[in-house]
Amino acid sequence: MNFSGLFRRFQTVPGAHRRKRLGIGFVCGLWFVLAGVNCMARGLTFETRELTIETTQGEVIPISVEIARTDQERSQGLMNRKSLADGKGMLFIFEKDQILSFWMKNTLIPLSIAFISSEGKILEIHDMEPGDMKALHSSRSARYALETPQSWFSRTGVAAGDILQVAW
Repeated sequence: MNFSGLFRRFQTVPGAHRRKRLGIGFVCGLWFVLAGVNCMARGLTFETRELTIETTQGEVIPISVEIARTDQERSQGLMNRKSLADGKGMLFIFEKDQILSFWMKNTLIPLSIAFISSEGKILEIHDMEPGDMKALHSSRSARYALETPQSWFSRTGVAAGDILQVAW
């Protein structure tokens, strides 16, 4: 009986290992690239500024804010953060006055948001809940939006009509 044909069937095909290694290498390389892009998106570094809000009663309230001025920074915002300390926030800066729209996609903490005019006047303040996909729109054109831990504005006595010092 001739078994040579049977043994040939189980022999490796020339170049098969190389193609398999290339395929595995490609998949691993793609995974590392995608993981790196995801880490970069989560690892944006924001400029930080110390600002003040002057209330209509003349009180000066300090706040440390991270600045979100590019589309990428504004898109990331406070997503995936597990906490935000009192006295901290994020200031979203837009190029022109417009109706602003915010939602809480991938935002894990309750926030308050103030819509602010180009002159720094707080126009309105709203509370937002984690994960809420419903868009919240400013009722008037605004240049800035300031997000803080929920109820920070009321705890510090900041209200509509107060002025955020935005001189750069």
